[in-house]
Order: sequence, then structure tokens, then C-alpha cells
Amino acid sequence: MFADTAKIYLRSGKGGDGHVSFRRELYVPNGGPDGGDGGKGGDLIFEVDRGLNTLSDFRHRRKYIAEDGEEGGKKRCHGKDGKSLVVKVPYGTLVREAESGKVITDMSGDNLREVILKGGKGGLGNQHFATATMQAPKYAQPGKPGQELYVTLELKVIADVGLVGFPNVGKSTLISVSSNARPQIANYHFTTITPHLGVVDLPSGASFVMADIPGLIEGASQGVGLGHDFLRHIDRCRVLVHVVDAAGTEGRDPVSDMEKIEAELSAYDPELLKRPMVVAANKMDAYVPEEGQEDPVERIRRYCEPRGIQVFPISAVTKKGVPELLNHVAELLSQTEGHTKVYEKEYDVEAHRFDELPLNVYKEAEGLYVVEGQRVEKMLGYTNLESERGFLFFQNYMKEQGIIDSLKALGLSEGDTVRVAGMEFEYYD
Repeated sequence: MFADTAKIYLRSGKGGDGHVSFRRELYVPNGGPDGGDGGKGGDLIFEVDRGLNTLSDFRHRRKYIAEDGEEGGKKRCHGKDGKSLVVKVPYGTLVREAESGKVITDMSGDNLREVILKGGKGGLGNQHFATATMQAPKYAQPGKPGQELYVTLELKVIADVGLVGFPNVGKSTLISVSSNARPQIANYHFTTITPHLGVVDLPSGASFVMADIPGLIEGASQGVGLGHDFLRHIDRCRVLVHVVDAAGTEGRDPVSDMEKIEAELSAYDPELLKRPMVVAANKMDAYVPEEGQEDPVERIRRYCEPRGIQVFPISAVTKKGVPELLNHVAELLSQTEGHTKVYEKEYDVEAHRFDELPLNVYKEAEGLYVVEGQRVEKMLGYTNLESERGFLFFQNYMKEQGIIDSLKALGLSEGDTVRVAGMEFEYYD
């Protein structure tokens, strides 16, 4: 089955920890600290692959994690940087933050490669912490954690022209005789599941990409059937070709069908009806006039032409009328803007970094203060409080983040208890 949405987990690499070591060489009795810095964590990068046209690969693999940076070494050796992970996606993929649905990036237009998550910075080795009063520091800085994120991928087909209409009206046949696309064609009442793209080359030299948007049904804009899955592919089309069964081969009324499809398009996005549109009155080869019956093409024209929509009677099977239709479509394209819709960034990953996570500091009772929230929970998750360097990092973190100042403003004094993420500490100034 065609896959055009996916939810995946991303994480950039953690920075390598700084190293604690001291110079130990013959004839150098008091060698100083020489612990090296940790390497930077790998970035998580999205890159367009023109050879991909579905998101099916993401059904089998849900987690994408870049390589962590290596720990620093002795003799001031710098840890190796983690290898970045490049995730290949189809052109036209929209990346959204899973919880909020906000757009992180749109992999279309000129945006063919983007760093989604940056790797954590490597920690400093103990060589950086020597001072006049502490010449043998036993502390090194832990590497910064990588960024992590759940995202949804949404593929919106990139095409100049979109064929819309109910199932079994001849869209697949039309795109097959107009372009290099070769969809499976059969007389069935269900709908094509896969959008087909084809390049249309005209004798005039004009060329454009046409998409057979899978057939819609009533209620599609409310998500009935596979409505939203189909409608999203119309977003980027500059011109819409509404294909109707003018001959009414299955008892369908073409004007009623147009009203229903337009209602679905309007309910999904009212802007869609403002785009240039043309009607292909298809299956004219199967039309048998009956005495006293109005010509269906004239009925369609009476409905469309007052709104400036031209109607072309065609037969996709015999190709009659198809060249005239395609030439008119090319003319409409020449009168519209030459770029597809590109979605603006709504979610800035950098603005939601580790240091921006929620933090709550308050006084619970006399002599008892509480620090809680994702920010300290994540910090404690990669800090070993049992080690000397880990506990020193914890103390420095509480100062650097302004947490100690916030507690003092609430009345914290020496001997009081501070509960941090469920663990209790006695405060000494």
C-alpha cells in the first residue's frame, strides 16, 4: 500500500564526556591534569532523495539515532566526533512536531538538506579546570545530551496539475494517454490508492507534471474513507482538472458530482477553489443521445462557464479532445506563479532545547524547598551523583541555571532541605 504518513523518533548524538587523567611520566613527578575533551555528538540530518516517492521505508524502521561522541582520552587526546545520521526522504515531505503538529521543515523547493537536530557538545577534560588553588582537579565536564524528538512525516505530492474526481471517471486513463505514467486501469468501483505522477510533453515544447489524485468520496474532508490521505496531495497543485463522467455510464450525474467534489475541496481548504480549474467531460465515446435529453456537456458548461471555468468534452480512451485540453492546461500554468506552495517553519527545535524544558521551583514547607521539572530530570538522568565529578557537576549546574538564586529568593538558608526530582539534599552555603 502507498505510504504517505509516518511517525518516527529522532535523536542526535550525545556529546562525549571529558576525561579525568594526570600526566604520569618518568622524571616528571608532579605532572598536571591532561584529560582530553569529549567529541561532539552526531547531527540528525534530513536529505531529499529524488528516487523515493513513498514513506514506506519508515514503516519498518521507527527510530533514527545519530552516533554519540567518544569520551576524551589521556594526554589531552580529543574524543572522536560522533557520525551524523542522514535520513533520506522523498521530495515534498513535510516534517511536523508530533505533539503540536507544527511544521519543523518542508523538504521541497530549494530546501533539499537540513539539520533537524544538532548533536550535543563534548564535555571539557579536567585540563581546563586547573586553578592556582586546585592544581589537580578530579572533575571533568559531562558531554551535553543529544536532542530528541518525535516527528510525523507527511508526503504531499509535488505536481503542477492535479486530476480530481470521483472513482472510475477515467482519471487513470487520462494520465496514461497524456504522460509517461502507467497506472493500472480497470473498471472497478473502488479507488486508486496510489497517486500517479506523469510528465506531459506537448508538441509546443511546454512540459508539466500531472498527478492522478486518488478518487474522492463524500465526507472526505471529514476524514471519511481515506479522505485526508488523498486531499493532502492537492495542496501543492497549481491547476486542477476536474474529470467527470459526462456520459453517465453508471447512472451518475456529472453536475451533481462536481458540486459534491467542490464541497469536499472547500471544506478541506477554501483556497483550493480559487485555483485555476478546467473540466474534462470524459467518456464522450460512450455517450448515446436520447430523444428529449439535454446534451450533458451543455449542462456542465451552464454550471461552469459563468465562473470562468472552461469545459472540454473528451474521450480518454480514443484521445479525442485530449490535446485541446492539455494545451489549455499549459496556458493556465503559464498564467500562474511558477512555484509550488512551500510551508513556513512553525516549530524551532533550537528554541526547545534542553535548557528550555520546564522547571518549577517552590517552597513546600518551612525548611523544605522543591525543584522539579523535565530540565532537572534530564540532567540527573545522565549525571552520576555517586562520583565526585558527577556531584560537582550537579552543584555547578544548580548555580549556572540560577536555581540556587531562585531558592534563596524564596528564603532558602543553610541547613534547609532541597528536594530535587524526588531526591533530598541538605543545603550548605
